[in-house]
Amino acid sequence: MSVRIIIADDHKIVREGLRALIEKQHDMEVVGEAEDGRETVAMAQETLPDIILMDVSMPDMNGIEATRRIKDKFPQIRILALSMHSDRRFAIEMLKAGSSGYLLKDSAFEELAHAIRAVLSGHTYLCHKIADVVIKDYMTITTKEPSAFSALTAREREVLQLIAEGKSTKDAATALKVSVKTVETHRLQMMEKLGIRSVAELTKYAIREGLTSIEE
Repeated sequence: MSVRIIIADDHKIVREGLRALIEKQHDMEVVGEAEDGRETVAMAQETLPDIILMDVSMPDMNGIEATRRIKDKFPQIRILALSMHSDRRFAIEMLKAGSSGYLLKDSAFEELAHAIRAVLSGHTYLCHKIADVVIKDYMTITTKEPSAFSALTAREREVLQLIAEGKSTKDAATALKVSVKTVETHRLQMMEKLGIRSVAELTKYAIREGLTSIEE
């Protein structure tokens, strides 16, 4: 029986390249492609794959949040982060969210295939470039400002990402199916929790925390 895989990445060329390589493996098949976290969550529920190759920085909903939601509903689905970010904070937040591994996009496909088989066997896989740092600091990492994933609620993180991506209050409310007033309340609560005074500062904070694929 083939390993059923979803590829989640906001770059079509990356998805197509991964699909071509994966489908050369006799024991693997791609059952879906998603370009943002929200689509990935929906596709996971629809197809129930064995594993998801999850990009960390995606629009609308990032890979960390998507991982958290998928593992909460479908703990049997394995998630392997595939990211361009070598910063330990991204790796640690993915692991906390429930990812079984973290691989950099500049890794060879042979390592990716090995990582897929490793996490399916119940192991945690970290690429060698960040493994030492993550293992050393996983339980003791501290930061000067609170992490978005410890300081904010799941809904606040959703609102924050949409704001950071330039969505208006009305557009954010429509996307989340809530009232404009609810979005405004979440924004004010976030700013109070984080000690932030402007939407511009909120946007910069969201980028630093990896909540959005937009770059500074």
